[in-house]
Amino acid sequence: MGCVIPGWAQDKLWGRSPSRAGRGGQRAAAGKGGQGVAAASRDSPGTLVGSFALLRYSGLLGASKGRRTTRMSWDDGKLPRPLRCLALALASALLLLSQPHAGLCSAPAPTVRVEVNATAEPCPCAEPALCSPVRGRRDFEVFVFDIGGKSWKSYDWSQITTVAAFGKYDPELVCFAHSKGARVVLKGDIPLKNILEPAFREAWIAKQLQLAQKQYMDGINIDIEQEVEEGSPEYDALTALVKETTEAFHREIEGSQVTFDVAWSPNCIDKRCYNYKGIADACDFLFVMSYDEQSQMWTECVAAANAPYNQTLTGYESYLKMSIDPGKLVMGVPWYGYDYPCLTLSEDHVCALPKVPFRGAPCSDAAGRQVSYKAIMEQVNRSISEVLWDTQQQAPYYNYQDAAGQFHQVWYDNPKSISLKAAFVRDRGLRGIGMWNGNCLDYSGDAVAKQQTEDMWRALEVNL
Repeated sequence: MGCVIPGWAQDKLWGRSPSRAGRGGQRAAAGKGGQGVAAASRDSPGTLVGSFALLRYSGLLGASKGRRTTRMSWDDGKLPRPLRCLALALASALLLLSQPHAGLCSAPAPTVRVEVNATAEPCPCAEPALCSPVRGRRDFEVFVFDIGGKSWKSYDWSQITTVAAFGKYDPELVCFAHSKGARVVLKGDIPLKNILEPAFREAWIAKQLQLAQKQYMDGINIDIEQEVEEGSPEYDALTALVKETTEAFHREIEGSQVTFDVAWSPNCIDKRCYNYKGIADACDFLFVMSYDEQSQMWTECVAAANAPYNQTLTGYESYLKMSIDPGKLVMGVPWYGYDYPCLTLSEDHVCALPKVPFRGAPCSDAAGRQVSYKAIMEQVNRSISEVLWDTQQQAPYYNYQDAAGQFHQVWYDNPKSISLKAAFVRDRGLRGIGMWNGNCLDYSGDAVAKQQTEDMWRALEVNL
């Protein structure tokens, strides 16, 4: 006489889930890093493994030899049929207890199911283990944006914890970063008008997951710098996108990281009125872009620091007043500056700018152009003023005259100004520090340039 097991229990016990065929966001058995992953049902995470493992390792059921799977065979056990029936009955009972309970309180919160059919490329690393995702979390985050090329070979890898790859995919970078215990994450960007529909968000998330798994990456940095009105449909949809992306990545890639880029202040900078507290709660942490702080000039149209010290700190205090955990904030500093052509340059170094409006403000840093720290260091010795220091903004600048005779003023950050901000990171217990972007330094090997580059990396160090 056979064992009578309910049909729903058979579906669960043997890994069948006909009601969710084709859905559930399951990983293929040959999943990330070439490691086998059992394709268990998502209806009740862990019940298949938990129920059978408990019985198998207690000796009531045997396992098929040589298999790394939870699927069992009626003939695996060598105990008499009555005991095997008892074992299956116990497993069914465990499954019943693990099912979601409807009724008195409330129904389970809906879960976004993301179907990912990613087929990973052959591991590009010399050591296959380097294609596995980076797990664990370091006490202090050093987050680097990389925009392509091979500059990363000269980065200070003793500090780096995460590289956001905003350039062309470089498998060599992934392998090297993993060898140093650092994550490499994708860039995520999408027009906000496209995220209002849950189905579209789900499709976008599935695409990002597929790309991350295919390229052996460790997460995603969501960089959406578009206008949003508080209380608008986009306001809620953006928060939902971050939450759903984080849930999907954490579920599908063990140890993955999801981060979101925000302006230097939460006070609707550039009309970005996001649900900052909700987004911070939804992801691993916020990368605060403490630069481009002259994107909206509301008073005088004059050149000023890219990241003035007091203004930068005021932005963080505003985030903290929103009850955002300081451990959810990474300070971003600029490794670039702005070159402003002056309409007039006064004797006390006030550079008047032409009016270039931006998102409602009459003037902006669009009156100038961005220049890398490397270019600034190459030019500063040819300035007409040498390096000057603004004590109020705690930032360096200099003036020069171009070939056409026009005066320019260049504002930037150097090791001194960055170290001041790094001290704030330490004192306020922020999650870490990072920069836009790692490619901005001179890695040529020239003796002077090498020292300048080392000093900029050293400025990120925070003695906790």
